[in-house]
Amino acid sequence: MEEVRVFPLTCAVQNYAWGKIGVDSEVAKLVVGGDPLAVIEEGKPYAELWMGAHPKGDAQIKDNRIAQTTLGQWIAHFPASLGSKVKDTFHGQLPFLFKELAARLHAQFPEHYPDNNHKPEMAIALTRFQGLCGFRPVEEILGFLTSVPEFRALVGNEAAEELQCSMGDAVQTSQVLKKCFTRMMNCEKKVFVDQLNMLVKRVTEEGAAGKDTSSSNGDLLLRLHSQYPGDIGCFSIYFLNHMTLEPGQAMFLGANEPHAYLYGDCIECMACSDNTVRAGLTPKYIDVNTLCEMLSYSPAPATSKIFPCVQDVSDPCVSLYDPPVPDFTVMRIQVPASVKQYTVAPVDSASILLVIGGDATATSAAALSDVTLRRGSVLFVSANESVSLHITSHSGMNMFRACCLL
Repeated sequence: MEEVRVFPLTCAVQNYAWGKIGVDSEVAKLVVGGDPLAVIEEGKPYAELWMGAHPKGDAQIKDNRIAQTTLGQWIAHFPASLGSKVKDTFHGQLPFLFKELAARLHAQFPEHYPDNNHKPEMAIALTRFQGLCGFRPVEEILGFLTSVPEFRALVGNEAAEELQCSMGDAVQTSQVLKKCFTRMMNCEKKVFVDQLNMLVKRVTEEGAAGKDTSSSNGDLLLRLHSQYPGDIGCFSIYFLNHMTLEPGQAMFLGANEPHAYLYGDCIECMACSDNTVRAGLTPKYIDVNTLCEMLSYSPAPATSKIFPCVQDVSDPCVSLYDPPVPDFTVMRIQVPASVKQYTVAPVDSASILLVIGGDATATSAAALSDVTLRRGSVLFVSANESVSLHITSHSGMNMFRACCLL
């Protein structure tokens, strides 16, 4: 029988505690869209939808003509589906993990703060999206060390002064920043809980008196503290850039950049090649000293983390998010309501297509039969295969496609 090379997937859901709850979660909505028989449990968090072949969330193949049950097993049998360059470069593995993520005020606290995933990743906002990302410019950190005495108490006067003196010497600054951050993270529990309580009390009182608390980052502090009372992560807002992305905006995080997603829905893509999987993709406990050693201490403004998309020259419907790493590229495909026939062009890489909005019937010589696409549908497309869409919705189609363009 001819090999099926384009097929729908049922993807793994991760129910991390910080996910949005039940049907409020975009992840849950996509799950139900992709499978109307899926049962969403009220009160249960739906944090991430994993689209890929990662061993901790290998997608199930929704095509009973295919002998293999998961995408990982199928790729192992048909590595040519990756595309020859991708297959050779990444040793027969799908090099990326594609995700949809629905976070509610969460900063990967408490034990796995900041996120211990040391692979590069990119987040594209679906809704207004907030996160902490990378170390702030030193001037901003010094400003908080001056205006937030409780923060200075954790870092210590000596380290704070050293940071001031390191200005202008990038290597020195990076070393002292590491010292400051490590001091804070290693602070005795009683000390930081006392300082945090003092800080929250002061900011609350100042806010009640109508004072401007922005020099203490007051609003964000109180929001985080209400969710994670007594957590050291509440002080991280003075070290890390606070980012707000509008829908369609993206941020790129280099390897080992500290970050925490706070609120909103996004599409995420991350490197997932063999050598990095062993280092742990799971949010398992990582001890503070190892974490402080691993991080990249490169202060930079929030604007430097915003990653621009570029219009695809060959297709006006496609915006490309092509980060400075070889492992993945993400395409946003927005087909206007006036277009009823659209072809998802072939690329020399396996790709995963996620439908965010719209309805269509997909046909492909490599699918052997039609596939119905709607919000939440996920389609695996082998390298160099095209997919024709007959669009039935009145509002066009909104899709994201992850691939590897070497």
